[in-house]
This record gives sequence, structure tokens and C-alpha cells, in this order.
Amino acid sequence: MNDQPARSTPPELFTWEFATDPYPAYAWLREHAPVHRTRLPSGVEAWLVTRYADARQALADQRLSKNPAHHDEPAHARGRTGIPGERKAELMTHLLNIDPPDHTRLRRLVSKAFTPRRVAEFAPRVQELTDRLIDNFVTKGEADLIHEFAFPLPIYAICDMLGVPPEDQDDFRDWAGMMIRHGGGPRGGVARSVKKMRGYLAELIHRKRQDPGDDLISGLIRASDHGEHLTENEAAAMAFILLFAGFETTVNLIGNGVYALLRNPGERARLQASLAAGERELLESGVEELLRYDGPVELATWRFATEPLTIGGERIAAGDPVLVVLAAADRDPERFAGPDTLDLARRDNQHLGYGHGIHYCLGAPLARLEGQTALATLLTRLPDLRLAVDPAELRWRGGLIMRGLRTLPVAWEPAVDPQNPDTVTPLGSDGSSEM
Repeated sequence: MNDQPARSTPPELFTWEFATDPYPAYAWLREHAPVHRTRLPSGVEAWLVTRYADARQALADQRLSKNPAHHDEPAHARGRTGIPGERKAELMTHLLNIDPPDHTRLRRLVSKAFTPRRVAEFAPRVQELTDRLIDNFVTKGEADLIHEFAFPLPIYAICDMLGVPPEDQDDFRDWAGMMIRHGGGPRGGVARSVKKMRGYLAELIHRKRQDPGDDLISGLIRASDHGEHLTENEAAAMAFILLFAGFETTVNLIGNGVYALLRNPGERARLQASLAAGERELLESGVEELLRYDGPVELATWRFATEPLTIGGERIAAGDPVLVVLAAADRDPERFAGPDTLDLARRDNQHLGYGHGIHYCLGAPLARLEGQTALATLLTRLPDLRLAVDPAELRWRGGLIMRGLRTLPVAWEPAVDPQNPDTVTPLGSDGSSEM
């Protein structure tokens, strides 16, 4: 994939061509400018860290703060280093914007409500949602897998986990859809959605205080540490970031993952054979490999140098923004053998897809559960799934942090039920109709 002619000048970054396949450009940067200062489309100048060793070190370096207050923004770039609208909506006090000791306190409080046990108990609900979404399009023989499957699955799942009532969940789906559609374009659409979410979350938190349930928002309200309770702003910010960060990463994990499997039929067949045999080991290692190979988060969220420091031989000034390029680090040949090859059974796979250090993604267990459930169910129920367009027709969303497809048109051959010829059902992997 990186067999490109040698070049002496840096590749052009953040174009539509780059968005389609950024990996050759990242390979050049790793080789020639592993810590590279560039002007982003927003006008902000930032350092890109592309080698695995430097990336892992930077992600854990406490001299790199998550708090935007450490960045003296020029007038033309003010407010362009975070989620649009979060400052005005008073949603800044979440885990992606704070450092210890506040980060330590809030993460400990949130972890009490967001436990592995809660995720494990949620598995049947994720399976139910997955099957219900597939049922909606299974008889058609074609679908846009992003809009009809990968997008609604994590939205409904995180809404259920947060405790958003079913009658309000379509509103969340609309707001989240606006965030995805405008994530790399005009910031007004995202800011409007953030404002609407903030208003709704304030109202929902008030209701949960009066009538708590067995859900994450109620858990956030109840959570305490040495007598300290989450303030309403902190609870709203945490609910917001769990939703905002939790849904798009899973959309992209499913979309990018299915696309990678369709482009690598040998690995896809290997996984289907493993699933047919009732084995899960390859599914679990396969999801980790898909996170490494073409993960949902291209660049880690913003960091700012609190003092002068050196990364990869480059001197970073105090206040400079630093962006760790996870997509580049996870294709580093110094760390991964055959990094441009998809190997679902890869064993030595300490990828950085969900970060590293104290800011490691809190929702990673839920995202893994959703990814494994979605891929296993799709490949089992639609074993002849195929891409319905030329790959050159696919478009990637133009954004800075996330990497994902705008659409993923797929098709399969439905089978006619001889007992009811008007009903079409897909063939299972053994040739029988799925029930």
C-alpha cells in the first residue's frame, strides 16, 4: 500500500485524497519527519507525532496537558482545538480536557458507574439491538451499512446505558448525525447539536435526581469519592463525552472493519470459518487487529506542552499543541511486522487505537463488545456480504480526529423461503435459512 515513488518534500496533508488513504503520507513522515510541525485546516499550528515509540511516550507524558488553557490561541484559531460548542455549553469539565488531580478524581468517580460488570451485563442488549437492525434490512439484499447499521447501533446502545428514555433516543440520533455530517466541515452544525444535548442532559439529570434508576447517569449522580460528588456541570459533561466519544468511535470501528474484511477476502473467510466452528478467539484478536490496521481514531485528542520538551529530537515550545497520530504509529514497521498487512491472528498487538496512559479510553470495553457482536452477527447472517460499489466511489469523512466512511453500500443474495415465497431470508453459512 506504501509502494510510492521516493519524494524529497513533505506530502500534502488533510486533502480529500489524503483522507482516502493517509497511510503513504504517514509512512513518509515516519521516515523523514517523525515529529512534524504543520498548519491544520483550522489554521492552528500543531506538532504531529508519527512513530510508535514517540507516540506511546507522548500519550503518557504528563508535561503534555489535556487542558486547552495551556495553549495561548491566536485570534484566528480561537476555540478550534476542541469540540465545537462545548465551551459555550459549559461542557468542558470532562476527561478529555482535564489533568490530575481533577482527572484522577473524576475518572475514579465515573469508573464506579462504568464497570466491566455493567458492560458484560449489557451484552444481551447489544445482541438484541444488532439483530433488530439487521432484521430491518435483511430481506432487501442491499443496505448502506453505515446509516442503517453501524451508526444507529452505538447510539441506541449508549442511550440505553446512559438511561435516555426510548421516546427521546431518536432526538439523540439526530443530534449525533449532525455531528458526524458536519464533523469536518462547518462547525455551526456541531455546536448547535452540542447546545441541544446540553439542554436535554440538564433536564434529564434533574429528573434522575428525583427518580434515579439503574443506569449510567443515575450512577454518575450517586457516585462519590471521599464525600465529593459530581457537580451537575461535571455530570452533564461526563454524560456528553461518553456519548460523543462513544458513538463515533464504534461507528468507525464497524464501518472500517467491515470494509477491511471485504477488501481482504482471505482473512474474512478465515474469520467466518472460525465463527462457524463456534470459536471466538480469532474474533477477539481480529477486532484488535482491525483497530490497529484502520482504526476509528486517526489522531489522539489535543495535548498542549506545559513546558519546553523534546519529542523525537524536535524541541516543542511551551503552549504548543501536540497531536499523536495513532494511525501512523499503529503502522510503524519498527513495532509491527508487516504493518500494512491485515492479520486477524496477530498476537503481539499492543496497538494504540484506544490510547495509552491515564487517558486510555474508558469506554473501550463497550466498543469492543459492540464491534465483536456486530461483525460476528453480520458475517454469520449475511455470509455472502459484498461491496456494492467500486471502492473508488467511497468517500471518507473529512475530519481531524476520527477516521470513517461516509457510506458503505453493501449487497448480498437473499434466499427465498419455499414455505413462503413472498418472504426472503438470507442463507446461513451452512446453506440453511437463518431463524
